[in-house]
Amino acid sequence: MVYDTMGYVIESLTPVAAHGSVLIDLKLKNHAALATTTQGKADRKTIDVLIAALNMTEVLYRMGFGEDYGSLVKAGMQALKSLGARGAASGRFIMKSEEMAALNEAIELHDAQLEVITVKDMEKALHHIYETIKHKRATPIVAKEKNT
Repeated sequence: MVYDTMGYVIESLTPVAAHGSVLIDLKLKNHAALATTTQGKADRKTIDVLIAALNMTEVLYRMGFGEDYGSLVKAGMQALKSLGARGAASGRFIMKSEEMAALNEAIELHDAQLEVITVKDMEKALHHIYETIKHKRATPIVAKEKNT
């Protein structure tokens, strides 16, 4: 239930970047997870942060934010899936160099997206992510690789 309709409308139209400290905290969380992973110290919670960031990146891309960067989004998601599969099998999340490059670029895109989207855009993206997970249409990121 919305108690302040005008406040909700105004807030929805506000750029996420206007919430400086919140935006900085989010970026720091994502970059800290990436740094921890590049150092070979990642655990499942760290990978979950990267999964959340890349899920948001992909949905925002599909919404038209960064529409020229489809290959970058795809490479980042594939890198995360490979990293997750190896980590699930071995218990250690150690990146390969090409995965590190792909994830760095994907997080850079996510940072740029966060600079231009509104709160309403973020709400729409989150709703899409939740619905995808709720209806079991999501592809697991941390799953064991199949031997092919």
